[in-house]
Amino acid sequence: MPDPTRRIEAWRAKATPDRTRETLAARHAAMQQRYEVAMTALCTMEGQVKQVLNDQGVHTTLYVPYLNYGRQLWKLTGQEISGESAQLAAQVLLDKWAARGLNPVALAAIRSGVFNIDAP
Repeated sequence: MPDPTRRIEAWRAKATPDRTRETLAARHAAMQQRYEVAMTALCTMEGQVKQVLNDQGVHTTLYVPYLNYGRQLWKLTGQEISGESAQLAAQVLLDKWAARGLNPVALAAIRSGVFNIDAP
């Protein structure tokens, strides 16, 4: 088993505030760009979900849980899951949110209309 004292010393040497600051400064531009791309995609997806909800006649007071469902599907699609695995995972999410009282027809419309995921 490695010596814990040496591990602690190595961690202290590399985990200094100056080194952390330099690392973050070097990566900041790329991190900011990825964040901007992700937030743009997220806001676009939320707009599409709201349009589907409007088309389905869902009252605006119920938008928050439907948007949460959409965010979970968005996270799922970002994990590069596709095909039957994506269909099954999306169905699990649909069942979860339907059990919480949301309209399964509206949930299915979000799944297929915004994320292009068919029913399993």
